[in-house]
Amino acid sequence: MASSSLWLLSSDSGLPSAMEEDGEYRNWAELPPELTSSILHRLGAIEMLENAQKVCRSWRRVCKDPSMWRKIDMHYLGAMYYDLEIMCRHAIDRSQGGLVEIDVWEFGTDELLNYIADSSSNLRKLKLAMCYPLTDEGFTEAVVKLPLLEDLELSYCSLSGESLKVLGKSCPNLKTLKVNSKGCRQPQNETNDNALAIAETMPRLCHLQLFGNGLSDTGLNAILDNCPNLEHLDLRQCFNVKLVGDLEKRCFERIKVVRRPHDSTHDYPYDATVIDIGSSEDDDYPYGFSDIDLMSDDDYDDYYDISGASERSDFDQFDYYDDLLF
Repeated sequence: MASSSLWLLSSDSGLPSAMEEDGEYRNWAELPPELTSSILHRLGAIEMLENAQKVCRSWRRVCKDPSMWRKIDMHYLGAMYYDLEIMCRHAIDRSQGGLVEIDVWEFGTDELLNYIADSSSNLRKLKLAMCYPLTDEGFTEAVVKLPLLEDLELSYCSLSGESLKVLGKSCPNLKTLKVNSKGCRQPQNETNDNALAIAETMPRLCHLQLFGNGLSDTGLNAILDNCPNLEHLDLRQCFNVKLVGDLEKRCFERIKVVRRPHDSTHDYPYDATVIDIGSSEDDDYPYGFSDIDLMSDDDYDDYYDISGASERSDFDQFDYYDDLLF
């Protein structure tokens, strides 16, 4: 069994070291680049930009390699200390066009999504979670530039059925789609726009998640009629769907995995609290979101000032760290 080691910073060099059980030290900055790359790949984009690349020159060289940025995860759970849009653009530039997968949480805008699309035409997988400022116009402008997209998640992004039609027509290889919303009990109007758009334009879908969607049996039947390759269907908290009788039989005969409207949400990665429109506790926020969630685009821009973001600049704001390392 490999000996355990203790990570330290060398007092004279400031470089990362490890102390073995025999008391000897090894300089982790001297690891082969491929091994360092394997280790640093376990970090998210924010950790690499704000921490790892500042440790020493060898780590910075690895962090600047375009292969380190084929997948970018911009999921940040802490306080908003960073200008995440500028940081995300910088990470995209580091990929030099090789980006194939990116996750953007909360701070996504029309401008950022189009920056991604303009820089990364080979993108295969995209997650946009709680990107409230995103508009139909900005989304459709971007997706037409992503013809190779295979996997898309739109969680708590207010986009119309027309936007999904543009998505389906522009991305013929789309196989996985997640369109997640806040679950809402009756009384609620049935809304089949999303379901009909999916049925009309996405015949190659294999995995579909419609958590909290307002579709009815009509919308579900349209999806079953037009998406013959479906293997996984998640209808949790789709309370307008009555999955009984012939419809139930049809789903379970054709689809390998079906999640029912009232199935457990224990593995759902977001808040699965159901909104009851008639409940007094939700009177202040009738759709389950806070004041910040409901801000207009202009208010959002003021709240998270991104005025410093520049278009495709050659300037690397992190280069000054090279001058500080010895």
